Amino acid sequence: LDKKKNGNEVGNPIHWRKTLREQGPKALAKAVRNHQNTLVTDTTWRDAHQSLLATRVRTADILKAAEATNTAFNGTSDVFSLEMWGGATFDVSMNFLRECPWDRLEKLRERTPDMLFQMLLRGANAVGYTVYPDNVVYDFCKQAYESGNDIFRVFDSLNYIENMELGVKAAVASGGFVEATICYTGDVTSNDPENKYNLKYYLAFAEKLVELGAHALAVKDMAGLLTPKATTLLVTELRKKFPETPIHLHTHDTAGMGVASMFAGAEAGADIVDGAIDAMSGLSSQPCLGALVAALGEKNNVDLDALQVLNEYWESVRHQYSPFEVQALSAAIGSNVYKRRFSS
Repeated sequence: LDKKKNGNEVGNPIHWRKTLREQGPKALAKAVRNHQNTLVTDTTWRDAHQSLLATRVRTADILKAAEATNTAFNGTSDVFSLEMWGGATFDVSMNFLRECPWDRLEKLRERTPDMLFQMLLRGANAVGYTVYPDNVVYDFCKQAYESGNDIFRVFDSLNYIENMELGVKAAVASGGFVEATICYTGDVTSNDPENKYNLKYYLAFAEKLVELGAHALAVKDMAGLLTPKATTLLVTELRKKFPETPIHLHTHDTAGMGVASMFAGAEAGADIVDGAIDAMSGLSSQPCLGALVAALGEKNNVDLDALQVLNEYWESVRHQYSPFEVQALSAAIGSNVYKRRFSS
């Protein structure tokens, strides 16, 4: 094909993983910034089921979708990565599923050779619940990269820079692509003089992360507090301050605002936004990926028919895991989240 859509080759999609593995993370960051469309990350294999089904989805059920996912997403330049490891998956695999988390990573890599894999790393806590020695975190990141993980999203829930530093440096040393994360809370648009989490706070923290050597900045909205107005303000100012650094947005659809906020972020200059396959989206999970792709329109080339094929599979899988659905979830979801957010 010789057609182009917004300057991007339709018939010859960019191979993001090949760029990283052959040219390195800086080349990948540059390629992302030069890409004219909005990229998406699919969180179905990790955060979606962690949020909805207590992380209980087994490796075997993900493997059944792996080849189809690789085929569906490898035909477009506008899928950036699959988030599929780290976070609670390590703990749950060993303590509840009686599986080896390293086997999950390596088996999925075999069946999904073309897609960037992404994990969540808790800074100096790695994938555990305590602070580990430096050499443990360095060796963990090295092995994760060798076993097939490509992208390290490093975060600390309190934006504690000392905890972030070890995680970022260890991930950089592994050779992987490092997204240093800003955890969002409060209301960045508030003019309250006592508002700690204002624009100045977020820009200052972002500057520290870039100085640590991160290849990209991620905004992680764990409670689903971002509104389109707040997202537009934050992304616009981050883009102005860091014009060469990719920006990756992540939210939870707590109040049903996720698609609108991610679309606003894309319009404001974000390079990548997160979503989950329709059947695994919404509520405490990520915004609906199909709806997000539809909202982006010509700014994203993902095939909605291909998404539907994957969605039909995940509809059946979610039904199988219905005993793990959080029964109190509906009561905890809603717009009252905006009344409960911290402002100081």
